[in-house]
Amino acid sequence: MKSARDLYDRGRHLIREIAKFGVVGGCGFVITEVGFNLFHFDLKLGLLTSNAIATVVAAVVTFLGNKYWTFRHRTGHGTRRETVVFIAMNAVGLLIQYGCTWIAVNAFGTHDQVMINVAELIGIGLGTVFRFWSYRKWVWHAPAGPPPIEETSPYGDLVHPR
Repeated sequence: MKSARDLYDRGRHLIREIAKFGVVGGCGFVITEVGFNLFHFDLKLGLLTSNAIATVVAAVVTFLGNKYWTFRHRTGHGTRRETVVFIAMNAVGLLIQYGCTWIAVNAFGTHDQVMINVAELIGIGLGTVFRFWSYRKWVWHAPAGPPPIEETSPYGDLVHPR
């Protein structure tokens, strides 16, 4: 029975990480979209400039959210190294996303807006799965030993590991 309990505790812990990662990523997505529209359409900045500024702001927010909320119970190798690896893993995730769109347009020859958006969503999904895995593997490592026994607040948030 102990192994079943351990498996349950690990699964519950992973589900919490996935949920928090989703919230942080959702905030980053909203920041990117709202920021891009604000910079490009309201402030009349260029297309690429607007996208770059919004993406950098979103990356800062998602880094901080993941470091201090999603993966706060995990260890890292210092903020400088975590930042560099985080940026590198985000770049790979972005290449995965762009790759799916590129394949749809160049390999399959589609120019249909719906199909391009489907490819984009598939790319976002695959890039997100890669980011979650890579953050856990290379940016914020699992603590030594078994997963922490969790205490939660009434809102379901991890209070502190015991």
